[in-house]
Amino acid sequence: MRVFLFAIAILFGLMSIPAYSAAIEARIDLSQQKMSVYQHGQLKYVWPVSTARRGKVTPTGTWRAKWLSKNHRSSRYNNAPMPYSIFYSGNFAIHGTNQIKRLGRPASAGCVRLHPDNARILFNMTARAGLRNMKVRITY
Repeated sequence: MRVFLFAIAILFGLMSIPAYSAAIEARIDLSQQKMSVYQHGQLKYVWPVSTARRGKVTPTGTWRAKWLSKNHRSSRYNNAPMPYSIFYSGNFAIHGTNQIKRLGRPASAGCVRLHPDNARILFNMTARAGLRNMKVRITY
């Protein structure tokens, strides 16, 4: 009987854990040029970003992270540095930039650019949580 009650207590304890408890979510607002980072459903960070400049597109939608590349270089844009890249859709990634003064306004070819220190934080959070536990949501 004691084992049964213990099992029930554990079951109810597990049921009270929210489904998103292991998730990292990066919410990018294109109109505000800001990223809000949530961990376990709690807002942890709000950072300025740069997304697509005029004539380019940062697609809207929701994706899971696909792959990580700590010291990535662009094969499309003259070997441009893309430190702490989190790829989420094809060639689109969240990554650090050396054009820090342009953060907060559209400037990229479509990726989501962050200050390298912030990109490192998000990269490490994603690496710890696992790719399938990292969601990227981009809206206007």
